[in-house]
Amino acid sequence: MPLDPETFDALIDTVRRFVTERLRPLEAAVEEADALPADVLREMREMGLFGLSIAEEHGGLGLTMSEEARVAIEFGRTTPAFRSAFGTNVGIGSQGLVMAGSDEQKAHWLPRIASGEIVTSFALTEPDVGSDSGSVKTKAVKDGDVYRLTGTKRFITNADKADLFTVMARTGEEAGGRGVSAFLVPRDLPGLSIGEPEKKMGQKGAKVADVIFDDVPVPAANMLGAEGEGFKIAMRVLDRGRLHIAAVCIGVAERLIADSVAYATDRKQFGKPIAEHQLIQAMIADSKTEALAARALVLETAAAKDAGKDVVMESAAAKYFASEMVGRVADRAVQIFGGAGYIADYGIERLYRDVRLFRIYEGTSQIQQLIIARETIKRGG
Repeated sequence: MPLDPETFDALIDTVRRFVTERLRPLEAAVEEADALPADVLREMREMGLFGLSIAEEHGGLGLTMSEEARVAIEFGRTTPAFRSAFGTNVGIGSQGLVMAGSDEQKAHWLPRIASGEIVTSFALTEPDVGSDSGSVKTKAVKDGDVYRLTGTKRFITNADKADLFTVMARTGEEAGGRGVSAFLVPRDLPGLSIGEPEKKMGQKGAKVADVIFDDVPVPAANMLGAEGEGFKIAMRVLDRGRLHIAAVCIGVAERLIADSVAYATDRKQFGKPIAEHQLIQAMIADSKTEALAARALVLETAAAKDAGKDVVMESAAAKYFASEMVGRVADRAVQIFGGAGYIADYGIERLYRDVRLFRIYEGTSQIQQLIIARETIKRGG
């Protein structure tokens, strides 16, 4: 059930002030240190941000998809690493458990995930498996009352700090997604190790790393759903995750547009503010129009998901359009700022690098195109 309007408005106001007053002043420091301050993470836990999408009965806020999207938009207005800190708990790291977990599994894990005591991570991608996610090679072999996991997962968000991984592993000989199962794998099991965090183009402060499984004994009771259902669970998780990422893209775009307008209003060339030059106005207009279109698509799709409708195609379209849109907006922002846009002190070049990842993770733009086309053909237009 959605929150009553007054309570939700208060939540949005609190998040907006937190982003503006607390997080934005820390952006340069996070970029420099490639780490988030511990006190900020503590404040996020106290605000309930790690449990946005988890039901109230398990200690979360129980937001609807529409409400979660609105919060994600607000967090898009600062460096993405802040949102990423709790993003896996809200999305791909917890939603498999929310959607397919048993009552016992939910009672054991969800309250601690919602509080932020436990950080979750989603382990699907492998060195040779990315877009073709049904071809995972990590194996899970039944051995009495455990499954022994062997393999390597790559580019796993929050792996460096995660306490619990949702892992996709092959349990059968059947090729493709039908042979894949999902497991809840605690970090402290013997044989599980984490690689060094990767050096990335952007999104400093948000870490990705390899997760290595060397004959890791995972209790059979930790399987999510039935054997062979892992791929279906992963795809359902990604549907929600794509909407969340699309909403974040909108927030970043709105931040970039506001920064561009402020700069263009102040910066003078040829005797007047550059905001009065028509070619600058054209870039602002294009950016604003695309951001408004993305917002409308995301919020409409989120409402449809809350109503129980099939939004596989719409979620893919929202993620595709919003992630491509924010890349264009960031490019125009650099252009509007001119030389200043290329200099680190203004923060525009940082966001330009940060947003590039949105077109890759949770399914590349090309994968979204395939999903959109497939679903459109299936629906007959």
